[in-house]
Amino acid sequence: MSVTIKDVAKEVGVAPSTVSRTLKDHPSISQETKEKVRKAMDKLGYVPNVSAQNLANKYVDTIGIILPVIGSKERKSNPFYLEIITAMNEEASKQKVTISVASAPTQEELLANVELMYRQKRVDGFILLYVEEDDMVLDYLVKNKVPFTMIGQPYKYFNETSCVDNDNQLLGYTATKHLLDKGHTKIVFTTNNQKENFFKERFFGYQKCLMEENLEMYQAMPLIEPESYLAFDKFLKEEKPTACIAIDDMFALRLIQMINLSGYKVPDDISVISFNNSVFTTLLHPYITSIDVNATQLGKTAVEEFLTQLKEPTELKKRVIIPHMLIENETVMKIK
Repeated sequence: MSVTIKDVAKEVGVAPSTVSRTLKDHPSISQETKEKVRKAMDKLGYVPNVSAQNLANKYVDTIGIILPVIGSKERKSNPFYLEIITAMNEEASKQKVTISVASAPTQEELLANVELMYRQKRVDGFILLYVEEDDMVLDYLVKNKVPFTMIGQPYKYFNETSCVDNDNQLLGYTATKHLLDKGHTKIVFTTNNQKENFFKERFFGYQKCLMEENLEMYQAMPLIEPESYLAFDKFLKEEKPTACIAIDDMFALRLIQMINLSGYKVPDDISVISFNNSVFTTLLHPYITSIDVNATQLGKTAVEEFLTQLKEPTELKKRVIIPHMLIENETVMKIK
């Protein structure tokens, strides 16, 4: 038979409600009594029933972190997610809450995990680390009024969504303007991700910057399938761009390899700039010029915003913008 609250109360000579309040560290119970109750718990081997407490309490003090569907080895090892989850965990610890991660290989399995976590009251709500156009997880959260915050900008549910994000249009604009300032006019935007909103926003910033200068712009160059690599090689030889914008640092490494395989050097022949300023920027020479999105601040602020929305459900939903910083390294060369 397992030890119950009544057994502990009998051992100490107090009411079961006193033991229950001690578990919650209630200020109405004296420190002396709390110590006696805790010693009795240790002596009898009492283990609190967390599930039962969760059902009785309004909050379980746990935030669910929803990762995107991890469809490739490259995406699975992206340091952005590790950096941002580490920041969230540190902030959650300061706020005396914990985090629990939801991930799955398919959208349907991810939705099932999220539903189960919330239905069993294992989390108070969620922070989404991705944005996709047709997302059944987001539909579920909004429809069921589940508290959530998103890192990114949604395609819909603007009034129902609390967001923490960079200004991704400005990021794309900043990267393009930096290349223009270095004398480049033939610039192409390359990516291995066309689904998430941040790609579209950054590409729009690229287009806007070139339009302001009345310069030619190219369609985004997706480098996803083997056929696209051949098309990219042909593009380099025919159009002769002097600079490429890469969607993130991890992809920039692959891009530099592809440029080298096509017979060009970075930055001597083609300059490269990317986003995130992750560990990948300094793995190999030339070090990659990148725009720091401040992933640590994104994660910290997302936790703060989620807890605000959770405790104040009538609070207006906000979009909090985290500033970025250009980090100049070795992959952008000034040309005449």
